[in-house]
Amino acid sequence: MTPPTLQIELRNHTRSSKVFAYITGRDLTNDNAWFLLSSDGQTAYHPTSPATILQPLTQDCSISLEKDSSRTVTIPRIAGGRIWFSIDVPLVFLLNPGPTLVEPSVTNPSDPNYNTTWHFCEFTFNEAQLFANISYVDFVCLPIALMVRNARGECLRVEGHGSDGLEKVAEGLERQHASDGAGWDELVVRQQQGKKVLRVLSPNNAIVLKPELLSGYWDAYINEVWEKYRDQSLTVNTQAAAGQVEGRVVQDHLEFAAGRFAKPSARDVFGCSSGPFTPAGGPDVLAIIPRLAAAVNRSTLHSHDFQPNGDAVGAYYGHEVTNHYARVVHEVNLDGRGYAFPYDDVVPDGGRDVAGTLFDGEPVLFTVTVGGGGGRD
Repeated sequence: MTPPTLQIELRNHTRSSKVFAYITGRDLTNDNAWFLLSSDGQTAYHPTSPATILQPLTQDCSISLEKDSSRTVTIPRIAGGRIWFSIDVPLVFLLNPGPTLVEPSVTNPSDPNYNTTWHFCEFTFNEAQLFANISYVDFVCLPIALMVRNARGECLRVEGHGSDGLEKVAEGLERQHASDGAGWDELVVRQQQGKKVLRVLSPNNAIVLKPELLSGYWDAYINEVWEKYRDQSLTVNTQAAAGQVEGRVVQDHLEFAAGRFAKPSARDVFGCSSGPFTPAGGPDVLAIIPRLAAAVNRSTLHSHDFQPNGDAVGAYYGHEVTNHYARVVHEVNLDGRGYAFPYDDVVPDGGRDVAGTLFDGEPVLFTVTVGGGGGRD
């Protein structure tokens, strides 16, 4: 069992002397109430329900970090936790009746944080373990690195991207657009004067702002896959109780004994939660969905008929039609790891993690560094 509280060291390795950190989540010790850590780094703030929407917090929850400084804070057990960082200006969190915490958004241009430089990592700290990852499922912005030191004296790390990682991701997607004309450059969001890169959106978030972006992108690839499995079986290792299951295309649906899958659209592929990838059905279907979605995003479904065990990391993103956002994100990260799309945590049995996850049942110190350098001193 983990200790009842966790120490988190927050480090500022950016060039800014004004970095603001925030910790949010659901307090497992207080009926899953919304939790924010107060600015003193010790006191829990559980907001109450306001009478009307979009009301300000009633407590200061910004933890300030000077340049080349660190602060160690303490949290209780939390589910759905996020550690947020912003540069130069604080973030604005608001409350709706419930209460519901209104978090910063990159898909709402009227959000008060839209033109602020910010990012987050995700974690859950419960009785069993600390689990954390760097999430690029929504966008890329600040470089964040993670390190967990456990009671055995071991240090587990995820290095994130370097201080110039955002620019490298933007350049990689602009080169890809120059090559295929698909619109990858439109994932790049620049500051109002149009020069400096503010963030790079993931395809599923960019499509929220520009619904026609990348429309039809996967059609030819999906048609190729469907034709292949019309004549031969696809084996999916569910890595669950169902074990290995086989499917074939019948009347334009990929059919397994547990369920059938229609052809996914580009929005379905990038989001992994709609159309045939809607998380619904029995446990066998719920185990098949992530493995199909990952295989399409990595464009290995056409070349490997045993998913995910037939894959190797080196084979990911090898087809000209692939999730180039995920490809570039992994290439730019210092250790090649990071959560670039939903289900990026799908790996072959015994395979190497590429999602940048950390988990440990005996955490002593969780260090989160913003600014690059892989979080190393």
